[in-house]
Amino acid sequence: MRRLVVALLTAGLAGLATPGLAGCTGQPAPAKWVTPSPSPAATVAPQLAHVTPLPPLPVPQAALDVSRQEVTYSREGRVLRTVIWMPSSTTRVPAVIFSHGLNGTPEAFAPLLTAWASAGFAVIAPAYPNTTRSAPRLDVYDVLNQPADASFVLSQVLAGPLGKRIDNTRLAAAGHSAGAITTVGLFTASRDARLHAGVVLAGSGLGVGTAFTGTPASLLFVHGDADPLVSYASGKATYELVPWSKAMLTVPGGNHNDPYLRPDVTSYAEVRSVTLAFLLLELYGDPTARRQLPQGPSFDDRL
Repeated sequence: MRRLVVALLTAGLAGLATPGLAGCTGQPAPAKWVTPSPSPAATVAPQLAHVTPLPPLPVPQAALDVSRQEVTYSREGRVLRTVIWMPSSTTRVPAVIFSHGLNGTPEAFAPLLTAWASAGFAVIAPAYPNTTRSAPRLDVYDVLNQPADASFVLSQVLAGPLGKRIDNTRLAAAGHSAGAITTVGLFTASRDARLHAGVVLAGSGLGVGTAFTGTPASLLFVHGDADPLVSYASGKATYELVPWSKAMLTVPGGNHNDPYLRPDVTSYAEVRSVTLAFLLLELYGDPTARRQLPQGPSFDDRL
């Protein structure tokens, strides 16, 4: 079984690093393999654990100005250049730790992350040392070390000057592709107990497993049903195993990158709208945000 898991992880993560694809474009302990949980077909779906809503926080009534700054942290020799998009709020704001994919950068997601920031979220986006575009050597296995990196960066930001502008009771994680796998890991093998919600864009539980643990947290999955790198089936299977409140947006005809990286495509606008509504609902406790979530067969709503 161990050899099978290693072979599957090798094939899956190597596929994420296919040249020319810009989207996967994009504690500390040694990485370890995690045996996947049984498929949904082999188990009886349990009743979903309820996520305790946060008290409502006043929502910005207009788009906020956003400042961008860059800091660098080091975790046991792992250099983590980090881009932070911070809204110009006079009150503390929720925060999202965002993870890029293989051969990716935080800057590649600037349009989406800036949209989140202008709506009232601090967005913290590290560039991982062995999977970012400028890495001397791309190491797909290092994805398994990234959940610990993400938690470390989040702790550093909260302990620094910007931490005074962030509400540390309203935290979420998000990511795309290998960064989405990193995000799943923050709710499974490397659970960060501070996180109240998560956004998984074109991701699965590959390598980090699907043993979701800790206090229930709401998760939103977004996946194109024509994704050639991280199959829609693998994303949906991981989603089905989430035991907490959750939702999944299926992007008809969506590939691995365009819905998240290209503002000129129709699907991008939907992804931006749905992710923003979800974050407002979960981190601001905004009841009106639920009405902004879509209805219909492309959106499985179990929040």
